[in-house]
Amino acid sequence: MRIEALAIKNYKTFRHAEMKGVPNLAVIVGANGSGKSTLFDIFGFLKDSLTSNVQTALLNRGGFKEVRSRDSQGPIEIELKFREGPQKPLVTYFLQIDENDEGRAIVKREILKYRRGSKGQPWQFLNFTNGKGTAVTNEPEGVKDESELRREEQELAKPDILAVKGLAQFQRFPAAKAFGQMIENWHVSDFHINSARQTQIEGHAEHLSKEGENLSLVTQYLYKEHPHTFNKILQKLSKRVPGVTRVDAKTTEEGRILLRFQDGAFKDPFLARYVSDGTIKMFAYLVLLHDPSPHPLLCVEEPENQLYPQLLAELAEEFRLYAQRGGQVFVSSHSPEFLNAIELEEVFWLKKKEGYTTIERAKDNPQIEALVKEGDKLGYLWHQGLFEGVGPQ
Repeated sequence: MRIEALAIKNYKTFRHAEMKGVPNLAVIVGANGSGKSTLFDIFGFLKDSLTSNVQTALLNRGGFKEVRSRDSQGPIEIELKFREGPQKPLVTYFLQIDENDEGRAIVKREILKYRRGSKGQPWQFLNFTNGKGTAVTNEPEGVKDESELRREEQELAKPDILAVKGLAQFQRFPAAKAFGQMIENWHVSDFHINSARQTQIEGHAEHLSKEGENLSLVTQYLYKEHPHTFNKILQKLSKRVPGVTRVDAKTTEEGRILLRFQDGAFKDPFLARYVSDGTIKMFAYLVLLHDPSPHPLLCVEEPENQLYPQLLAELAEEFRLYAQRGGQVFVSSHSPEFLNAIELEEVFWLKKKEGYTTIERAKDNPQIEALVKEGDKLGYLWHQGLFEGVGPQ
């Protein structure tokens, strides 16, 4: 999946913002408070809404009035334009959220539509208003005319449930099911080093969790089920963290999983709680970015923290390789060193205008484009203040 455009209305600092021409790897820069975390939270909000419901997702963020942009009226709106693959049709998902008379959040409008080719009107596969609407029941593949689509009227149990969730459990709504499964597999990372140091009760985990507390379980899984991938991770780690020759997950008699790092200069391995923050974080990122089944969307905030600046160019390439394997990546950064390893078309910056956030694309700035063509690095240009309205903090 690749998101090509994002439109946001009345979501916190984004009163009205658009992000167009989104590449496989999108790097977001901006001053503190410009809205980088809020941009990623939009993806987290959509995933939380699918997992539970819109009302709960909003309450976890302070409620509808806290999430809706200050001094604004009307509903919250989010629109995604994406493709499931290079040759797949453009899909648009539109979500409009408002409050009812009792002050409860509801899905006021929800639309899922495909554009078949460059001409003609898009085909609507899902169209719901206040919990009622229609959805297509047959597979879109092979359908040549909209008249061949079979639609069925449906009413959801509650108006705060996303239709893509309510219908995803039924095989007869393939478009809703596919879109719902895609959102479920999004990953918004909020990695905490202290969480990654924790021991885990014996169990199973194939993907690194949001905060990374299951790192030892994923390490064990990769070691047993994907030894080639695990060895590749160790090879890269040993080059970037001198001295580390091995990482393993040991199961104690009590059934706890301990993450251990072996330094070639010492006989006994170190437990994770004694290893440096940078070592833990680099290992965790390598585990995340070498996932045998990449997430369709991965968001990572400020990966440069606790890492040596010279490692950031290699980390940027790891993100790019992950995106090429099939998982689109959004990364925010405050690091000129990280930005120096990023291509012009991959960079967007956020700036505040009259209290609200706008999104600019570096490629659309003639001065920056000309300087990059002459050989200047984006990190240096940002540090020099050439990204209008923002500056590294």
